[in-house]
Amino acid sequence: MPEILTTPDPEQREFGHLWPELLPNGRAVLFAIDTGGGFDNALIAVQSLETGERKILLEGGTAPHYAPTGHLVYAREEKLLAVPFNLEELAVTGQPLPVLENVWVNSFRGLAQFSFSKDGLLAYIPAHHPEAKRRLVWVNRKGGVEPLPAPERAYWLPRLSPNGQRVAVVITGPTSDIWTYDIQSNRLTQLTSEIGLVDAPVWTPDGNRVAFSARREGRFNLYWQAADGSASEENLWVRQYWHSPFSWSPDGKVLIFGEHYPPTGWDILVLRLGDKPEPFLRSPFHEGGAVFSPSGHWIAYISLESGASRVYVQPFPRSGKKWQVSTEGGTEPVWSRDGRELFYRKGNMMMVIPIQTSPSFNAGKPRLLFEGRFQAGYPGQPNYDVASDGRRFLMVESEWEPTVTKLNVVLNFFEELKQRMGN
Repeated sequence: MPEILTTPDPEQREFGHLWPELLPNGRAVLFAIDTGGGFDNALIAVQSLETGERKILLEGGTAPHYAPTGHLVYAREEKLLAVPFNLEELAVTGQPLPVLENVWVNSFRGLAQFSFSKDGLLAYIPAHHPEAKRRLVWVNRKGGVEPLPAPERAYWLPRLSPNGQRVAVVITGPTSDIWTYDIQSNRLTQLTSEIGLVDAPVWTPDGNRVAFSARREGRFNLYWQAADGSASEENLWVRQYWHSPFSWSPDGKVLIFGEHYPPTGWDILVLRLGDKPEPFLRSPFHEGGAVFSPSGHWIAYISLESGASRVYVQPFPRSGKKWQVSTEGGTEPVWSRDGRELFYRKGNMMMVIPIQTSPSFNAGKPRLLFEGRFQAGYPGQPNYDVASDGRRFLMVESEWEPTVTKLNVVLNFFEELKQRMGN
């Protein structure tokens, strides 16, 4: 029997396969493909278990389900859509039509809160946006929380400017953009405005620009823009793979970033301005979260080479030496501004490691600073930053109490589906 979810061709921008469903004939699997632009822009595919052949059925949608009425039902932009589907031919035979509004769909994770039974009972959770109730907070080294006066928004990946007076932060929604928040004036200003998804802001060391990853023309690539909004975005590096910036060298001449290259997964590359990128780490293991030390001579990063995410440090440029500095896991590394400490997260725990780099590198024993249910980032993209004095952490706090209070049920959904589709 062929492998169901094969490694994609490097030319295909596929970053994940989710929500599989075995079709009733037992001959094929229905699933969604993340192409890196959010699941409202994902692909819906079917793959034969007999031949291994894969077909792309639809562009734009997630969580596909087969209904015995002869339709595929899937989610997109807080709606359920349906399209006629030939089970024997494994082919779409008509045009999609909306069949239900106001369904909770997470377009970044492809999670759609609906299901139906074999006899036509549909259950779904109405659309709501708990992520919009996030707030920016200062957290001290003992876990004490002090909210910033910024309005509640769907904040993601906050980054302090080099002078500590501004924050570059992603605000997510049906699309996502980078905003800047002035701490002293309590002013929130939109920076990016092109249509699409934007992620992973990184300040240049002089504070004049913000680099980021943006989905333009179907790809996530590297861009930067003047931090005061005085100029439009410019390309830093545009290629066929998904890129995510991590950190600038202290002199602002080198950007270290992640590249998703399908044969090896996430790798770490360095881009010297005016030149082509070069690999820093490219291996069969996933690596990411690479951050320059304040001296620029060391890079902390995460790797899954041990089977779990752990934090490592290597010299820059590479010398072949490396040190594993975290124990029992570790994600989201961030250096202190003086380079004497390295912070990382382990679940809900904020950990700290004392670091010595002279006369030789030496990492002390990790210890717990505080524990709290603050919003986590990607393993390689910290959802926090550290103040210049190392005494406070800028973090994202969410509404953690359950917010789902309503479950809607539709009787005779299959009959309604046939009527809406003109059957």
